[in-house]
Amino acid sequence: MRIKVDENGNWRSFRHRNFRILFPASVLSNVGTWAQRIAQDWLVLQLTHNSGTYLGLVTAVQFTPVLIFSLQGGAMADRIDKRKLLIATNITAAVACYILGILVVAHQIKLWEVFACAALLGIATALDAPIRQSFTSEIVGQSDVANAVSLNSANFNLGRLVGPAISGFLIARFGTGPSFLINATSYLFVIGALVAMRKSDFFNLKKEETLGTVREGLRYALARPDLYVVLLLVFFASTFGLNFVIFNALMATHIFHRGAAAYGLLGTFIAVGSLTGALFAGRLEKFRNTRFIIKLGMVFSIAVIILAWTPSYLTYSLWLPVCGITALTMLISANSYVQTHSDPAVRGRVMGIYLLIFMGGAPFGSLLIGYWSESIGVRETIALCGAISFVAAVVIWILYRDEVESPGDYRVSSVLRKQ
Repeated sequence: MRIKVDENGNWRSFRHRNFRILFPASVLSNVGTWAQRIAQDWLVLQLTHNSGTYLGLVTAVQFTPVLIFSLQGGAMADRIDKRKLLIATNITAAVACYILGILVVAHQIKLWEVFACAALLGIATALDAPIRQSFTSEIVGQSDVANAVSLNSANFNLGRLVGPAISGFLIARFGTGPSFLINATSYLFVIGALVAMRKSDFFNLKKEETLGTVREGLRYALARPDLYVVLLLVFFASTFGLNFVIFNALMATHIFHRGAAAYGLLGTFIAVGSLTGALFAGRLEKFRNTRFIIKLGMVFSIAVIILAWTPSYLTYSLWLPVCGITALTMLISANSYVQTHSDPAVRGRVMGIYLLIFMGGAPFGSLLIGYWSESIGVRETIALCGAISFVAAVVIWILYRDEVESPGDYRVSSVLRKQ
């Protein structure tokens, strides 16, 4: 039975059978991911007596593998069957989460074991992310990539909407263990969906001769001002501004003196805005260019600065959706621009660079946030993060606003010949 979908509408990627199979499995996985993220942060706070430094450190450990493996993941995506690679990364992530969940339920968990499982999960994620991003074009084809990116972002933020609320409820009644086990099981649904995909429905995009090394992929990105300007903006926004899980944990415990349920609810508020932003961003395809993305970065940074000085738990909660809308509108515009304006021959490596930029700053940023929160205060730390992101966007605008027009020809051979 074929589902009829408006070919020009916000849901047009559902025309593709493989996308329809993977999408609901990804919903479950994203719910599990956010349930675990809340549980992991809460577990660390319990084990360390509310230490912001340790909270930042475990986040750094989980995201440090991005610095080491994301570029390799992008290179693998350009050379090896992406579906098989994704099955392997999801199996690895499931094993890490099952180990952590069983240890917690058995009351045998120690802090170093949390760090070890976070590191293993981080390695799987670092390899998985660029492969999954570049796999999108093979599932829906070049013409629907931007739409699929918006829908996948909505998917991710639907998980962010539901996951923290479920995790907060479970933590309050049963402890953190069930959240880890739920996340581990959710990976099995993704593996099943990948196996069920029909190979004949993939879009095998015609490529030029594939570049052989990560270094050549970097040369391609650096030869494109429109790409590296977007990457710079994403780096500063993600490293400093996009730390709402840490912000919420610190505000809930140190400023508002709330428990696990209230902390989980904050994740739901940010997800409401993020989901709205993801759906709204699908209507902005014709506006997506580097200048528009830079302006969105400025608006997002201002929203973070305002968030720091909201006076109560209620006003903080009500402002979080605004932060979510501005963040996701910016990120979806950046992500889809980079994907759709990269040559298919090198797209995996370009997305590896994008994911390195997007996630690779997290270890550095989370450590700074943990340190700053204990030295200058929680509110001051959030305001400083927003200010750094804003200043970076302004400087990028001043320096590069005349160099960021999209080139007419972004094929590998054409771009590198200009160097």
